[in-house]
Amino acid sequence: MAKRPVQKYDFSPFGKAIKSARNEQKESRNKVGNEMYLSPRYLANIENKGQHPSLQIFFELVTRYHISVDQLLFGNATESKSTARRQLDPLLDGMTEAELKIVIATAQAILDARAEEEK
Repeated sequence: MAKRPVQKYDFSPFGKAIKSARNEQKESRNKVGNEMYLSPRYLANIENKGQHPSLQIFFELVTRYHISVDQLLFGNATESKSTARRQLDPLLDGMTEAELKIVIATAQAILDARAEEEK
């Protein structure tokens, strides 16, 4: 019986998302490797070469960095939150009510400025 042809999934966007999130959190590959019990070289290969991680490592990385799996697998075809939105949520969860009011006012000012530019 012939082997079924299967197109291999391109993990490059996943690697880029992990690298970006890791850098935003100012974490080194050595730190992540030590905490996750994996080689920094393995993490570098995932980030830079699109190496396929094990399912367990994939899950741990998307959970650690709040990466939207739907966004990676389906692009814009889904209504789920983007990676940036998923990364913002835990930051907002750690803020006080006063700090949240500042974020809301800032977001509203950005939207108001955009509306003025569009006029």
